[in-house]
Amino acid sequence: MDAESQAKKSASIHENERHETVSRAKEAYTTVEERKLRRKYDICLLTPLALMYLCNALDKGNVGNAKTEGWDKDIGLTGNQYYILVMVFYVPFCLAGTPISLIAKRYSAARVLPIMMIGFGSMSVSVDQLPAAFVNISNNLIGHYFQPLLEDFLVRDSLDFCSHALGFISIAEVFAIRFFLGIFEAAMLPGVLFYLSTFYTRNELASRLGIFYAMSAISGAFSGLIAFGVFHIKHSKYKGWQFLFWIEGASTVIFALIAFFWLPRSPATWWYLSPREKEVARARILSDSSVTVDEKLSIRDSFRALESPMYWIWAAVNLTFGVPLASVNNFLPQIVASLGYSTIKTNLYTVAPNIVGAVTLLALTFSSDYFRERSFHICIPLVIGLTGFIILGCIDVVHNKGVAYFACFLLTMGAFAPSVLVASWYANNTPQETRRALVAGIMVAIANSAGLISTNVFRAQDEPKYIPALITSAVSGAICFILVAGLGIWMRLENKKRNKAQGVNIRPEDVKTENLAAGPDSPLFRYMY
Repeated sequence: MDAESQAKKSASIHENERHETVSRAKEAYTTVEERKLRRKYDICLLTPLALMYLCNALDKGNVGNAKTEGWDKDIGLTGNQYYILVMVFYVPFCLAGTPISLIAKRYSAARVLPIMMIGFGSMSVSVDQLPAAFVNISNNLIGHYFQPLLEDFLVRDSLDFCSHALGFISIAEVFAIRFFLGIFEAAMLPGVLFYLSTFYTRNELASRLGIFYAMSAISGAFSGLIAFGVFHIKHSKYKGWQFLFWIEGASTVIFALIAFFWLPRSPATWWYLSPREKEVARARILSDSSVTVDEKLSIRDSFRALESPMYWIWAAVNLTFGVPLASVNNFLPQIVASLGYSTIKTNLYTVAPNIVGAVTLLALTFSSDYFRERSFHICIPLVIGLTGFIILGCIDVVHNKGVAYFACFLLTMGAFAPSVLVASWYANNTPQETRRALVAGIMVAIANSAGLISTNVFRAQDEPKYIPALITSAVSGAICFILVAGLGIWMRLENKKRNKAQGVNIRPEDVKTENLAAGPDSPLFRYMY
């Protein structure tokens, strides 16, 4: 009985602390003040970030559009060489994300991300002449380490390209562009995820990240429209896909320079906010986002998050949803082309599925924030995407073009949303800033590594139906559904178990995150599921 009385007394104390915490949070600022601050964030912060990611997605995915114009044939790629070229991008794309994310935490994503953006924009512009410094590095890195692997796949006669193509000296330089592109683009999503979490609360993060990530989906539409227009350019010396790389790359570099001088390092240092707004910004983050503001980077402490099995489950979730996502991002133009349309129509017909996918993404993320629920909202698009892959794998796409094209809509509706919602999910349950930065880098890297799986199953010999790739993507999506549903159910049961043991009814939003330094070990902690 003494133990039971002590437990009830402890629970009562925690309940009083909870009410005191909530009341203080409400007294810190008014709803009008919060709405005004959030509007400033949405217009002056989120808009440039979204445009940055649009540039990122255009530069990352333009090879898919260029391939429909014969880019791979013009530079001498044969067989599986194009798919290996895509794979080389994903190696540094996976490995560089985590360390650059920690650098972004230390020196501010507002400075690191525009610098990275200048880098990947320059890589796109330099399709005609790779800078000398990168040539030397590429000869050492790509030539020395990758060439033995590539020689098993590449036709040696194609190592020397025709002078009318891009003027490259060797294939190592072509692979170097994709290699460095992977490095420069690696930290964009995890960096922005962490950056936004220092401005927005937990019930605002998914929708804002959704707006940001929607630019990736919209980029598929923009890229298709840009390619549709650019490929009509007829020039005696240059190919249409060269103009595509130049236009998209130059736009990226110009916008990166603007972003470097505009983005604030933190709410506390943003000249655009009044002293009162800075106070409100700090109170909001301590109430419903982070344990502390501007936490000092600690590499040792950041890795402690991985001691929880929950993050390993999230790692598996990221890997499994990453396969169908990479398949759609990299090969949607090829999937549409398999329906038998011309080059121009293929690029044009990728526009509508990408727009529908973006709208679905926004609807799910705003709904997820409104209901403060993640797992169920992740399962919905997983089922939709799974249905699309099954349809494409079971029908004759050439003789059932209408059904096949409808399935492409299902693919985009199902592929984009899980990435944002899962990222918001683990960020919402990681109140320590340093740990959140590391977790974001690792999880996004794991999701990106799924691109290695995708590029290896989309093989030239499987054109036009890509049956092994469709099966792999469908199975991955099904496994992801099981993991997400299982983890979401466990979190619900764990929250109920804690409430019952403490004799309270605490929800995640009832506790200020500044009181959750111990994470799940804190008796006040409740999982945001």
